[in-house]
Amino acid sequence: MIPRSDSSRIVCIPHTGKSWQALYADTITDPAELLQLLALPDALLDGACKAASQFGLRIPRSYLTRISSGHPDDPLLRQFLPLGDELQESRDYRPDPVGDIDAMPVEGLLHKYKSRVLLIASSACALHCRYCFRRHFPYSDAALSQDKLADAINYIKNDISLKEVILSGGDPLSLSDEKLSSLINQLEQIKHIKRLRIHTRLPVIIPERITAELLNLFAASNLDIVIVLHINHPNEIDDTLKLAIEKTKPYGITLLNQSVLLKGVNDDVNTLAALSEKLFSHGITPYYLHMLDKVSGASHFEVEEKTALALHSALCEQLSGYLVPKLVREEKGKPYKSPLSL
Repeated sequence: MIPRSDSSRIVCIPHTGKSWQALYADTITDPAELLQLLALPDALLDGACKAASQFGLRIPRSYLTRISSGHPDDPLLRQFLPLGDELQESRDYRPDPVGDIDAMPVEGLLHKYKSRVLLIASSACALHCRYCFRRHFPYSDAALSQDKLADAINYIKNDISLKEVILSGGDPLSLSDEKLSSLINQLEQIKHIKRLRIHTRLPVIIPERITAELLNLFAASNLDIVIVLHINHPNEIDDTLKLAIEKTKPYGITLLNQSVLLKGVNDDVNTLAALSEKLFSHGITPYYLHMLDKVSGASHFEVEEKTALALHSALCEQLSGYLVPKLVREEKGKPYKSPLSL
């Protein structure tokens, strides 16, 4: 690892094409336009519109290049295409399945586990995943304003047992570099905080978000930086993402990946194995394979526990141990994510 004090870590990466901000803004929100662009059946439109009225469609136009046109079951498309299935009520599926609201001692901060807290740094995402466990989260009340941030920072200062702060959302990398820098600077002033973990999907959707400015911001920090990406399928790792990941290597950033086990997306061993191999080949450690959080509107993505355990066992047989992500479930009130095993 290159020492943080080494100025050679501060490098210049030339910009090519559109900025990440322009790509982020060029977004499809109308189901009819999405169906037309991808040559999808008109029969999907009514259900898509009804589902999107409850949880809006959002997909950057640039991401469509990874989608196979004319195929409603494309594993990437399935993650963000609104469907009438979302309108079905399912037992045990609820708006806040993992107890985020109850774990919020001050607005915008979740404290579930020892030694770490999570900040809702942003309410915005580049892509609205249909299975998102925070699709019903009251961001207007909980997202960090300046006043709320001050309360959250004071909470962190006053709990010396904390070692790590997690930035989540929404997506924390939807923040401008200026806002992100200000937040990191405040956390750096707290002596007992050693690590900053950033949970993000934005570089996967818009790899151009990995800029020289962002990497130099991380390089200048006295915190250990961990970035947890969210990649569910090997087709999400295209050449642009590969290039973005390569840019992080001189900076000593720990790169992890967490996936969600999703019916019709990655619920077969060959897909999961290919994903782990592809991740590791680009310096990303397969970290977690999450069981679906039972959020209202997402029951059509559920993979039964018996099937999940069989898939994980087959994955263990096929891959080296360090390529196998932990199969886990988050349960409300538990002091850690619950591992699943045969």
